[in-house]
Amino acid sequence: MKNETRNGDIPQPIRNDGAGWWDLGPRDVMRDLENPDMLVPPVTDAGSLPNLKFSFSDTHMQLNHGGWSREVTVRQLPIATTIAGVNMALTPGGVRELHWHQQAEWAIMLVGRARITSVDQNGRNFIADVGVGDLWYFPPGIPHSIQGLEGGCEFLLVFPDGSFSDLNTLAISDWFAHTPKDVLAVNFGVPTSAFAHIPNHQLYIFQSHVPGPLESQQVPDPYGFVPKTFTHRLLAQEPIVTPGGSTVRIVDSANFPISTQIAASLLEIKPGAMREMHWHPNQDEWQYYISGTARMTVMAPNGTARTFDYRAGDVGYVPRAFGHYIQNTGKQSVWALEMFASDRFEDISLNQWMALTPHQLVQQNLNAGPELMNALRKEKQFIVQGSIG
Repeated sequence: MKNETRNGDIPQPIRNDGAGWWDLGPRDVMRDLENPDMLVPPVTDAGSLPNLKFSFSDTHMQLNHGGWSREVTVRQLPIATTIAGVNMALTPGGVRELHWHQQAEWAIMLVGRARITSVDQNGRNFIADVGVGDLWYFPPGIPHSIQGLEGGCEFLLVFPDGSFSDLNTLAISDWFAHTPKDVLAVNFGVPTSAFAHIPNHQLYIFQSHVPGPLESQQVPDPYGFVPKTFTHRLLAQEPIVTPGGSTVRIVDSANFPISTQIAASLLEIKPGAMREMHWHPNQDEWQYYISGTARMTVMAPNGTARTFDYRAGDVGYVPRAFGHYIQNTGKQSVWALEMFASDRFEDISLNQWMALTPHQLVQQNLNAGPELMNALRKEKQFIVQGSIG
């Protein structure tokens, strides 16, 4: 059999210093090409950290007439205990049926447009159209629906519970199917014949017609509007622009008041740029990569560190207070979300911490040269520009 593993185009687990050797056995070369820092870890990696990466491409796809869904939970990424994510698409007119959750739902539209509806605990309704970059948030127990508009849509749903599954929610079709028809008749004051054709199972996602203009769908509500909007236009939000042109948009309960259980930042990391070395003191970080290629090294206690490579559709995870960075390793911008099961976004910059600490103490800790000490910045950088090593 021809030995193709020695082909110079195929990556090998050999470091520049000579450590390692050829991989002569069965292997997934395409996977190795996607994960260069796992095949040849940096010499600074040490110890044993659990897996901090999982791709939506590796999870089960639930196909329905009207759309599809797939999810990454603790069943796929066991360390991700604080947040679960669901990637969903709806056809034009496709409906995620009327339903509700025990958990809050935070979402961002990735492609296309959808119409969302909801009614709060005080009988105030909310009907709105959302497009690319728009967010929505429904508090726990608040009923809602999602329907694809012209061209269909794809979005990411985020829930502050790693054990969550979107296939295990509370749905109107389920409730009707599992309630005696005479009880339904009494509840609604109609004959039992009105329920002769109700579904006998949960619809979850189903195909319908594209709804008319938003104005034609409004339902007059005697109780008025919800006091805090369920939507937020994240891309319309003024970004923090960093040196080199990278951007950061932070959204939490300060500027999206209804979102009391999920905080986030949307990163645009330009080629050659890096989300600076930092950590989060208040919650674990759940990441979703929208475009580009990146790498991240996570530093844990006792000198433990591990480097992972990420691309569009991947989920990353960083336990609370573990140090990390996100570096763009490609030729296009990395767009990524940092998500937290919290009402606020918090991070601590390594650079800023050092700059605001007596410099003599920092120098004594690190035996650092004057170049480093002179480069420290008292302002948080978020994203820094520099060549890839």
